[in-house]
Parts: sequence; structure tokens; C-alpha cells
Amino acid sequence: MLAPKEGYQVAVVGATGAVGERMISILEERNFPVARLIPLASARSVGKEITFRGESIKVEELTEDSFEGVDLALFSAGGSISKQFAPLAAKEGCYAVDNSSAFRMEPDVPLVVPEVNPGALNSSSKIIANPNCSTIQMVVILKPIHDEFKIKRVVVSTYQSVSGSGQKAIEELKSQTKAFLEGKEPESNVYPHQIAFNCLPHIDVFLENGYTKEEMKMVNETRKILEDPGIQVCPTTVRVPVFYSHSEAINVETEKPIDSMKVIKLLSSAPGVKIIDDPENSSYPLATDAQEKDPVFVGRIRDDISGVNAINFWVVADNLRKGAALNAVQIAELLVPVK
Repeated sequence: MLAPKEGYQVAVVGATGAVGERMISILEERNFPVARLIPLASARSVGKEITFRGESIKVEELTEDSFEGVDLALFSAGGSISKQFAPLAAKEGCYAVDNSSAFRMEPDVPLVVPEVNPGALNSSSKIIANPNCSTIQMVVILKPIHDEFKIKRVVVSTYQSVSGSGQKAIEELKSQTKAFLEGKEPESNVYPHQIAFNCLPHIDVFLENGYTKEEMKMVNETRKILEDPGIQVCPTTVRVPVFYSHSEAINVETEKPIDSMKVIKLLSSAPGVKIIDDPENSSYPLATDAQEKDPVFVGRIRDDISGVNAINFWVVADNLRKGAALNAVQIAELLVPVK
């Protein structure tokens, strides 16, 4: 844990990116004890200014010497940057909370969702991994169900927004939509096919088993976070023409008897969860409603009419917030000694 101090030297690596910007704003929103904020990015971003607590702070270039005297670094600049610089930060005694996939499956690196497995931080590792965005929102819901009913199998289909691919993907959806409505041929640069008015069952690269890397992240990360390698997870991840927030249709099979009323009661008091479930009045979680919100939203909670001890539900969360920046800051908060 961090040494007791009134405030900490906090670096944000990738400070000018979409997730980095949100990390900085969330540090301010949640009044994290920052004595000094150090925004770090590549050389081309040096000199840009970010605002933190009303003060303009110039972005500095990320170098091997950037972490001297730094207590905590939040990384959101891609796996290659994390692999190069997170160990350097750790060597300086700095905690590195990494948003990339670089260290997630390393046995000695905690993979943490604070509402789910805060105890995983009882490790000597200075590097802490932030899970994949689609995994985070799913395990927040799965954890209380697993504790109560013992999950055997999860079948999940995701509907993931383009912001998960970065700013260029957001611009591509905008430009393709405009071109399509004007009767022009949309150009595809970020994705292999048109994303506007389309769905792509293809996120990240395909692997030899026919699943994508994104899908296997959900399998492996879920097992590690819930500390149960026996849970069977069958995912299909899909990119959809939505700007922000990921949605997921999830079916869970359990060892113990389960029903929708038990699940609703259980989730109503689960940390980080908000139930929106009044289908008669067309009330259920929506991507547009989840944007810039903290909770993981769940609805359409219903019994599986095709199986025994199985339940269906619909889960939505802001992928840039709870799926990335907020989760990283929550991890940082766990590192701060309780006064």
C-alpha cells in the first residue's frame, strides 16, 4: 500500500488520450489526494495543457526518468508503452495501474475490479492490471451471483461501442454515417468493413481456435478475477455503431437453484450495480443512459426458459469510465491508507 501522506505524486501516462483525460477528471471528481499531477505523453503532445483543479498543467514527455519520486502512475497508452515503462515505474517504487492487456494474465500481477476482488491487492507486485472493459462490467454482476449460487457456465454476447477502438473509430463512425446519408460510399480505415448501420462480429485478431483475442480475454480474465478456473465462458464479441458504452446479453448457469426474483434481490444491494428493470414501461439499461455514469447497469433479468438453474440479463456500462478510467482510479483509492 502507499505510504501515509497528505498527498501523492501522481502520473498519468497517456494523459491526452480519451481514457487518460477521463482518469484526470475522475481523480478530481473523487477528490483523490493528489499533491502533484504529472501528465505524461509522447513527444508530439509535449506542451499541450490539461486542466486539473482549475490549474493548467503542461504535458511532459514520457521518458525512462519520468517516475523518479512518483508514488502512483496510471497507464493508458497501449500495451507496448506499458511493457516498456511500467516495470521502470515499479523499479522506482511507484505503483503502476495499467489499463492495457500487457500484464493481466501474469500470475504475480493482481487483476482487480474493486467491487469484486479488492483482496487481490494483497500482493507484493507494484504493477496492478486493469481488466478488459467488457470483462469489468460482466464480473461486477457475476461476482454476487457466483458467491451465492456457484456459476458453472456463462454465455455472453457483447455489443461494444466504437470508442473502445479510440478516437479515430469515433470519427470513422461519424464520417461513414454522414457519407451514407448523403448517398456516398463510406470509407473504412479503422475497421475491415463499414461500421455505420452495421455490426461486426470481430474485435481484435482471430486466434487459432476461431475466437478473437477480445473473446479469450473475457474467458481468461473472468476466471482469474473470480478465482475459479472451472467456470466455463463462451463469448461472442461484436462491434456496433454506438459511440459510447458497451452492452452485453448474458446467460448464466449455476450449480444451485436460481431464479429471477432471487437475483434481483441479490443485485439490488451489490456494490457498483444499478438495476433498471421495468420492461412493461420500456425501462431497461441503454447505452445512451450509461454514458458518463459510474455504475454497471443491469436489467431484463429473467429466468432461462430453456434450462434448469439458469438466468438471463442485460448489462450496460460506460466502457471509457467504469470499463477503464474509473476502475483504475478505484484501484488507486484502495492503495491509499485508511485514516
